[in-house]
Amino acid sequence: MSRSRFPTAPPGSRIGLLGGSFDPAHSGHLHISLEALKRLQLDRVWWLVAPQNPLKRSSPTKPLEQRAKAARRVAQHSTIVVTDIERSLASRYSIDTVNRLIARWPNVHFVWLMGADIFPQMPLWKCWTDFMEIIPIAVFNRPGYGLKALSCLPAKRYSAFRWDMSDAVGITTARPPAWSFMHIPLHEKSSTNLRAEAMT
Repeated sequence: MSRSRFPTAPPGSRIGLLGGSFDPAHSGHLHISLEALKRLQLDRVWWLVAPQNPLKRSSPTKPLEQRAKAARRVAQHSTIVVTDIERSLASRYSIDTVNRLIARWPNVHFVWLMGADIFPQMPLWKCWTDFMEIIPIAVFNRPGYGLKALSCLPAKRYSAFRWDMSDAVGITTARPPAWSFMHIPLHEKSSTNLRAEAMT
């Protein structure tokens, strides 16, 4: 497969970044993306299909092209762009990806999107405090993870920089650190559960 084409990002646009292995992509990813588009008034959401999740090295992962193709079938929305540009950016870690995107598009407002199940894992990320301080973050509630997310280390350390959900659209242009916890209708789907079902 040829090197990835970069999506378009007009100056001043607001773009949500949803990273992950998307193994597999599912309606939960779509649900978070549509909520983000609406509540944060985003112009686009990019699904960053990672070549390999550094925290899942021991887990089998389908080929990148196969995961990206499946993700495009799930997305099916004019404002959601599925891309594997992390391969072209030669970045294995989220902080490297974000730094390179900001360098390429300095006049674009990027916002990192994640589920409440991922937020408590951030201390395992490479340079996680630097990550919190280079890009605004929107954390979306997931079944069974709300309280854990709101009491985790990132939430506590950056409690002074939390935006109320009613003002969350402001994080899209705020100087980081800036984050908000988004109370949204809950969606049960997860990639972990879908992989487990496929193995039974």
